Amino acid sequence: MNKNKSNLGVTPSAEPLLNGSEILVHVLREEGVRFLWGYPGGAVLHIYDALYQQNHIEHILVRHEQGAVHAADGYARATGRVGVALVTSGPGVTNAVTGIATAYMDSIPMVIIAGNVPTYAIGEDAFQECDTVGITRPIVKHNFLVKDVRDLATVLKKAFHIAATGRPGPVVVDIPKDVSAQRCPYFYPKTVEMRSYNPVSKGHSGQIRKAVNLLLSAQRPYLYVGGGAVLGNASQALRHFAKQLGCPVTNTLMALGAFPGTSEQNLGLLGMHGTYEANMAMQHCDVLVALGARFDDRVIGNPAHFASLPRKIIHVDIDPSVISKRVKIDVPIVGDLNEVLRDMSALLEQSEPIDAMALAQWWKQIAHWRELDCLKYDRESQIIKPQYVVEKLWELTKGDAFICSDVGQHQMWAAQFYKFDEPRRWINSGGLGTMGVGLPYAMGIKKAFPDKEVVTITGEGSIQMCIQELSTCLQYDTPIKIVSLNNRYLGMVRQWQELQYGERYSHSYMDALPDFVKLAEAYGHVGIRVEKSADVEGALREALSLKKRTVFIDFQTDSTENVWPMVEAGKGISEMRLGSEDL
Repeated sequence: MNKNKSNLGVTPSAEPLLNGSEILVHVLREEGVRFLWGYPGGAVLHIYDALYQQNHIEHILVRHEQGAVHAADGYARATGRVGVALVTSGPGVTNAVTGIATAYMDSIPMVIIAGNVPTYAIGEDAFQECDTVGITRPIVKHNFLVKDVRDLATVLKKAFHIAATGRPGPVVVDIPKDVSAQRCPYFYPKTVEMRSYNPVSKGHSGQIRKAVNLLLSAQRPYLYVGGGAVLGNASQALRHFAKQLGCPVTNTLMALGAFPGTSEQNLGLLGMHGTYEANMAMQHCDVLVALGARFDDRVIGNPAHFASLPRKIIHVDIDPSVISKRVKIDVPIVGDLNEVLRDMSALLEQSEPIDAMALAQWWKQIAHWRELDCLKYDRESQIIKPQYVVEKLWELTKGDAFICSDVGQHQMWAAQFYKFDEPRRWINSGGLGTMGVGLPYAMGIKKAFPDKEVVTITGEGSIQMCIQELSTCLQYDTPIKIVSLNNRYLGMVRQWQELQYGERYSHSYMDALPDFVKLAEAYGHVGIRVEKSADVEGALREALSLKKRTVFIDFQTDSTENVWPMVEAGKGISEMRLGSEDL
């Protein structure tokens, strides 16, 4: 071999020669990555060897690849930074698919590093080979297959850039085993440019002025805030804008905390399990301002019903593909929500205020809707009501905890009864509705905020999806609190079966549940079982006092309790069932 050439035919340079695995580790350091969640396998052993030889990035060994992606996802949601996971080829990648799809549906910035068989074996049905690019293409913002180690650093730079800019999302980088072993000079670009990817950040000034003029003419204005307000770090600009207008505000499930939950201007969650006042205002406003939202089916219900009453709609979003996708928009604005809100606020400061008398009448109507008290429940019940548990948790944590949830009735009760005043404190799977996310989400968040209280609200069905991660919590000293609202059913399934399937409870009853207290103890944690309403507060206080222990609290809740209000499939958002009396 020519000694003046590397084994890749690269002319030696002043840059250090590193193998692909070392390049990956260097890039992660350059990007400020502190934590990496993963699970080893044959295709990524070179990478794991490089991780072993450094001490700047902490690797957390999960017990299932799905847990790795969920934990990195939770970290990204809570911090706003790119979450990173590492999985091996074949079943490692396929186990990660649910986590990738979860992040994609909620626009979460992530980079997933996947190992693959050597380049010469791709397409040969090699051991633990699968088409990672093909499998993940529909559920990522972008993906890459790196076939030449000399491209690796630049591809990784692109991956982090794509994941974090514009509308965020997960990016998969597929690295064959031989690429992770080959050597080349290391150079990491400071910036990257792609002709096909140039997200807009600045909103069109003419459209912004048109939107402000429309707002100033409104008599019943309404702010509809989506998850983009959280992802775009637009909370402060939103609060200032809402204060200027003095109008009501509603949050989607993904936006809770973007606008304070304790504010009188906040009408609460809207949509399928939203408040009566939030949904009625959505239907009866005359100017609706959608901010970082996408008019999801769980928000607007039947589109024909939603369009049955006239209103003008302003829609601000960084992703042009969501504008007029489900609802016709009158004033579209494509741009970074934080910047657009600041520009709109600047114009409002130079303008006459909106009609104060009309606004007062609008608030009078809203007060009338609020009098219905649509979230009422039996607070005197001796049987534990799940709403009561969530309310007590909010009181005892003073609203200052990070609250993760799994998916189901408990998720809706958490969203309704825990008042979030700050963004990135409510961590849940909205778009995909993935059971099992709560525990790994909490693990990821606790790594980022070790001094903060991190609580997962779950059910006895969801928690068993990723319960093996209790082992990870013990190994990596992430003391979280698990609040299980155990009603012995797949609760949301049971509720639908009660209301729409003649109480035929097909495979929704959990009649072989483990003893969760003993199970928690078997994993080295504290388990508490609570059966009476009078013991709820004491159990929560005890759990929260154990700062250095993971505590699993198994609340035996009312198995007949349903989530109200509810908009059934095919109905409009003002066609709500408010309780069992509506049956």
